[in-house]
Amino acid sequence: MKANGRPRTVREKYGEELKLRRLAAGLTQEALAEQVVCSPTLISHWEAGRRLPNPDDARRIDRALGTDGFFARWLEDLDPFFAHYFGLVAEWEQQTTEIRHYGSALIPGLLQTKAYSRAVFQAYSPNYCAEELDELVVSRSKRSLILDKPSAPVTWILLDESALRRRVGGPQVMAEQLHKVADMADSGRLRLHVLTLASGAHALLEGMLYLLSFTDSAPLAYVEGVHNGRLLDDPAVVEACHTSYTLALSDAAPRQESVALVRNIAEEHEHAQHRADRR
Repeated sequence: MKANGRPRTVREKYGEELKLRRLAAGLTQEALAEQVVCSPTLISHWEAGRRLPNPDDARRIDRALGTDGFFARWLEDLDPFFAHYFGLVAEWEQQTTEIRHYGSALIPGLLQTKAYSRAVFQAYSPNYCAEELDELVVSRSKRSLILDKPSAPVTWILLDESALRRRVGGPQVMAEQLHKVADMADSGRLRLHVLTLASGAHALLEGMLYLLSFTDSAPLAYVEGVHNGRLLDDPAVVEACHTSYTLALSDAAPRQESVALVRNIAEEHEHAQHRADRR
């Protein structure tokens, strides 16, 4: 069963079930919101699959609807460590047949080493604890398992050279990260191209882009900024995103040259680490 020409996510199924149980109980969104102690708008977000309730909210939903812990138990099977605007993307990602990703400032999450991911999450968090960072890193690592499956999606990775040179986590972390990306490209698990700094302006200069295609569903596009992200499903907009990706790809270095550049920059990071170790 599909929603708007694309696969339904687990979050959408959760929301649809919540709506069905609410209506069966004869409650409006406003009435349920009073019992759960939240806004009717939040109930609407849950039912649309845009957000998930927290565990306390899920328990209050069960009490209000007399569902004997149903929604609290189901919530335990859904990963709460994705930002609410990315949760749907993470689910559709598991069903895609082709991925096209442009990383402007960061190595895409699907390709990140644990050390690189940890450095990114640490930079995002004004106050963090090691346990929370561990959970976030594990959650991100799980996403990459789709690239190990026999039915792994065809994966195109377009990286800006600036993402290769920015020392996230330090030179050793960067060297390991870039060698991993190059190894994946050499093994045929992804098609890698680099937009060099010398290439100048290009069609994706304004930010990251993530494109997902499916066997029998309409393609999707996802764009992200600081503490926000947008999933795009309007056919004209998604087609325009594909065109922008193709234009940028035409300005990128050839595959073998791109892999060699990634290796060379990894070695530059390694040399920087050796110099730091000798001090």
